Amino acid sequence: MDSEDAGDRSLHRHLGNVIRELRQRDHLTIADVAGQAGISRGMLSKIETAQATASLDTLARIADALGVSMAHLFRHYNSPAGEARLVRDGEGMEVVRRGTRRGHTYHLLAYDQGPKKTFEPFLVTMDDASEVFPTFEHPGTEFIHILQGRIEYRHGKQTYELGPGDSLTFRGDVPHGPERLIETPIRMLSIIVYGDSAQG
Repeated sequence: MDSEDAGDRSLHRHLGNVIRELRQRDHLTIADVAGQAGISRGMLSKIETAQATASLDTLARIADALGVSMAHLFRHYNSPAGEARLVRDGEGMEVVRRGTRRGHTYHLLAYDQGPKKTFEPFLVTMDDASEVFPTFEHPGTEFIHILQGRIEYRHGKQTYELGPGDSLTFRGDVPHGPERLIETPIRMLSIIVYGDSAQG
């Protein structure tokens, strides 16, 4: 199949779908719109099902009959497909990281990003104040945001006391991690953003 023909068919399908959706949205019949546009009902029906090609003049009259601009008929044509991934509350994949024990969980909130990871968002929960935490080192930049509880967090030689609403951003290749859990349970968002060299 010629790619130009395929493109034409795709455009006709798009225009037909948009015209039908606009007509149905306004509770108009084919006869209503065809009469206003000065074309036959059969012709409008064929345009809606991509069985006939409409001239620009005809499209302009149909758009006018529907109360929209002609540009409106084309506005979402060739828009990129959506690539959003939704993870519902409680559906994040539980991840075991070095040092992760009972009472200390990581839920990965986005995954399946393809061959190269660009970022990893975690919901981290800690409720065992007696736990001794390891230090972490990894490529990229990490951002943490405290949702609940109070924590003393170490990055290199510096420690920071963080409470609800506080955020900390730091280089991941400098040793870091929880130093002391001040008020549990602690829930925090941790987002690691990788550079170009990070591999999945």
